[in-house]
Amino acid sequence: MKVAVIRRASFNAAHKLWNADWTDEKNKEVFGLCANKNYHGHNYHLEVKVIGEIDATTGYVIDLKIVKDIIKNEIEERFDHKNLNLDTKEFADLNPTAENIVVVIYDLIRAKLDAKYELFIKLYETEKNIVEYPVK
Repeated sequence: MKVAVIRRASFNAAHKLWNADWTDEKNKEVFGLCANKNYHGHNYHLEVKVIGEIDATTGYVIDLKIVKDIIKNEIEERFDHKNLNLDTKEFADLNPTAENIVVVIYDLIRAKLDAKYELFIKLYETEKNIVEYPVK
């Protein structure tokens, strides 16, 4: 019997969407206000969904403290109150779009989570802009 458990978290970060191979005009045309030369920020909200079998001994799929600690160590400490373009190695050469951020978050958490669990990440960049990875 598989069950999904979800842990929510948040972090605040600045970024600029930019393609260095394009002109300023092309970047502004494609990315609009998100190409602001002085960056802009978001209050990101994150949902980490872990799916697995219920352990007969504990009654847990996974102790959510484990998930909480992975999020804190791998995501919040790495990205919270940072400029994603300038302060993180993950986005030094990767445009920090919501789509790229959710994949990076997935990879960081997946590396710390037992392989017996399925993992899904939902990232809210704004109340209206949401991305998920992976997609079924």
